[in-house]
Amino acid sequence: MAADGVPDEMSEAAEALLAALGGEQRSLASRPFTDEAARRWIEYRPRPRPGACLADLDRTARKAAHRLLATALSPPAYAQAMAIVALEEVLDRREGWARGRHSDDYWVAVFGEPGRDGPWGWRFEGHHVSVTMTVADGVVSPAPIFLGANPHRVGYAGGTVLRPLAAEEDLARALLEAMSGADRRAAIVADLAPADIRTATSPTAGEPIEPRGVAASRLGPGARAALDRLVTLYLDRLRPELAGREYARIASGEQWFAWEGPTRPGGRHYYRVQGEDLLIEYDNTSDDGNHAHTVLRRPHGDFGGDVLSAHRAADHA
Repeated sequence: MAADGVPDEMSEAAEALLAALGGEQRSLASRPFTDEAARRWIEYRPRPRPGACLADLDRTARKAAHRLLATALSPPAYAQAMAIVALEEVLDRREGWARGRHSDDYWVAVFGEPGRDGPWGWRFEGHHVSVTMTVADGVVSPAPIFLGANPHRVGYAGGTVLRPLAAEEDLARALLEAMSGADRRAAIVADLAPADIRTATSPTAGEPIEPRGVAASRLGPGARAALDRLVTLYLDRLRPELAGREYARIASGEQWFAWEGPTRPGGRHYYRVQGEDLLIEYDNTSDDGNHAHTVLRRPHGDFGGDVLSAHRAADHA
């Protein structure tokens, strides 16, 4: 049994989900681990995708899907995900019910056989949520994790009713404020933000993105602490047992922070944090800066690349 128990908890939750599914839905949800096209998949737009749709499941199976998702996410991140799911109904109303969006339009898939000796994995995904976990030799590889929000903010009378990704924006702005003038000028690399996160829906973290902006080693103590808080926010999307391993993995490497677009609140903006095997992206560029995307990826470890390499090396040895 793994020391932190999370792989076993995930396995039990995945087995409970599959047991709760009927024949047709189980065939949709249960995929071979070798189906690379379906397994290495990230899609945060409202499109069809591999897996079984929660809208077609009974109450027991839907609850099992949510319990599987909760084995990966910390309580705050799970709350964010559920708020994002609920926003589908808000967005559908804003659009005059024209597209028929639904808070059950989320899909779950299990790849391989949980609890067996071989590698396996799972994904929970739909509009603005995509969480993929891969397990091999009792180790969980937790990426990519995408959370978005449309609308980014629901307001009333000058105040905020709901803003699921508030900290992701506010901590980045606090980091800019904590920088010296020279560091801020180095960090802001473009006057206009890109239309979307650059890795988009690539099954890899895309072509290597050149590190730009300001290096963490250059920052003063206050700004460095602010950058650490921003990175911690994204790693803390994971269960503490998983987040701790990620902290240790990136602790000694250099990181870079880059901002694109205006810095005034409400403007269309983008930022990213990069390290050797760390890529955080945020954009809020659609709908006049009221439609946000965020993602935590690992250029060398997405979709279990790290644990699968170790597994193959052990088998070869």
